Amino acid sequence: MKTVSVIIPCYNEEATIGLLLEAICGQTYPREFIEVIIADGISTDQTRNVINKYVLQYPGLFLKIVDNPRRIIPAALNTAIRASTGEIILRLDAHSIPRQDYIERSVKNLELGLGDNVGGVWMIEPGGEGWMAKSISLAAAHPLGVGDAMYRLGTSAGVVDTVPFGAFYRSTLEQVGGYDESLLTNEDYELNTRIRMSGRRVYLDPEIRSVYYARANLAQLAHQYWRYGYWKYRMLKRYPSTLRWRQAIPPVFVLGILILILAGIWLPVARWFLLGGLLFYIGVLMATSITRAIKGNNFLLILGVPLAIATMHCCWGSGFLWSLATSIFEPRKRS
Repeated sequence: MKTVSVIIPCYNEEATIGLLLEAICGQTYPREFIEVIIADGISTDQTRNVINKYVLQYPGLFLKIVDNPRRIIPAALNTAIRASTGEIILRLDAHSIPRQDYIERSVKNLELGLGDNVGGVWMIEPGGEGWMAKSISLAAAHPLGVGDAMYRLGTSAGVVDTVPFGAFYRSTLEQVGGYDESLLTNEDYELNTRIRMSGRRVYLDPEIRSVYYARANLAQLAHQYWRYGYWKYRMLKRYPSTLRWRQAIPPVFVLGILILILAGIWLPVARWFLLGGLLFYIGVLMATSITRAIKGNNFLLILGVPLAIATMHCCWGSGFLWSLATSIFEPRKRS
């Protein structure tokens, strides 16, 4: 039986860290072969008190907290890895809830040699109360919102570009170099890119499941997707061959709108193209939300889901374009 180190980046997660620890304690994998390393960004809420409560409640679970003063996820993960001792490293998130057999299935897939990083799918749940939080969770699992990201949509097992979180042999991480601390987001995708470039495989098993809580409101969603877009360009600048069609659409969409707005100052035809394009876009989004509204018996979703998807597209695309623009001028600033 192999030892497993569960590494968790954490900062001010008092609402969900207890649910995660409860899920880890309830795993089918023997508890004596599990250690939990939480890299905490010096939380200012009750996160540490909640963690300490579980240390007392489950004395058979080895749990260790290490400080992450930089408060960025890649640094937290590398810090946790250095403090860990397991043969297998399994990365989770402080607001995720793994299914009971999550660790067992991850280890089994690694032992079978199906992949060098093994992961599963997200079952996305609302991060708050109300119709907007529900709309955001539906948008985060919709193909129009996330493209062909198989870890949100996948129903079949196989080799993929990336998986959320993941489980690796320690030797794999040592050989590819751990997480890149110069990226504030996209750290999982970047690591998986290096894994694939080294000739290894990233494997998705749809039976490896975890609940993931989406953002609770549009402001949080906008901030999240702006960061995703901004740091995705920084990653693609290093690995341009990893660009996928779903990643190109939002910046092209936002750029197209900006061009038509500027052209419309002088050309009336550009205004008509802009109006027609936006009406078509809104119509497609609303049409896709009708079945979900009927199924959920909540017709506010007809408004909420399009708003959430549009927020994801516009903020991701704007963040990407801003990162591109600032990257162009960075060498001039240094000179």
